[in-house]
Amino acid sequence: MAAPEIDHESPTPVYRQIAAVIIADIESGTLPVNRRIPSEASLVQRFGVARETVRNAVRFLREEGHVCTVPQRGTYVRDRSKGED
Repeated sequence: MAAPEIDHESPTPVYRQIAAVIIADIESGTLPVNRRIPSEASLVQRFGVARETVRNAVRFLREEGHVCTVPQRGTYVRDRSKGED
């Protein structure tokens, strides 16, 4: 799969652009519910950005309720269909 283009000149912060790609992957089923999202290192390589940028994207996804992080295990796609609007 080709890496999505990240527009560094866009007014949308890079971490938000990465989060949008991951949300699209979740919505398309590429990243299924209750499965781990790719590691930070994988995301850094995929998007060609700094680790801190990836951490900000994952933090945003967590705050928005798309994923949850389990210590020592990883970050997983949350099931948002269970009445959590």
